[in-house]
Amino acid sequence: MTPSAEAASRAEVLARIADVPYARFLGLRLELAGDEMTAILPYHDRLIGNPMLPAIHGGVLGALMEMTALAQLAVSRSSAGQGGGLAKPIDVTVEYLRSGRPVDTFARALIKRMGRRIANVHVEAWQEARGAPIAALHGHFLLPSES
Repeated sequence: MTPSAEAASRAEVLARIADVPYARFLGLRLELAGDEMTAILPYHDRLIGNPMLPAIHGGVLGALMEMTALAQLAVSRSSAGQGGGLAKPIDVTVEYLRSGRPVDTFARALIKRMGRRIANVHVEAWQEARGAPIAALHGHFLLPSES
């Protein structure tokens, strides 16, 4: 695959994920710099789950991290010429480390292992400092078949 074709394929994958209705509702943006993909969740009042703190809803953080994992898998597979179809979650564990404050939130995924059928992914979400994550996700995903 030529570099321009690879870039077009990656852009198509990111656009497809950003077009998921829930991703649009959240306002999720995906930025790719080389092989590093960062998901950006801009703050909006509708994301608050506990107005007394205020804190971002845990389901929103979980969805952000799951979509980050799916996007990273799709981009990695697309770059390897394996197609950019979306994986399906098998099991996901979310660890809430601290309250998500009412500011923009970021997430990055690290593919720990990717076989032919299953991938193991770790995602961290943070706000001001990447070294102080507010949540983490560990998940196993079923990869789309290469038909």
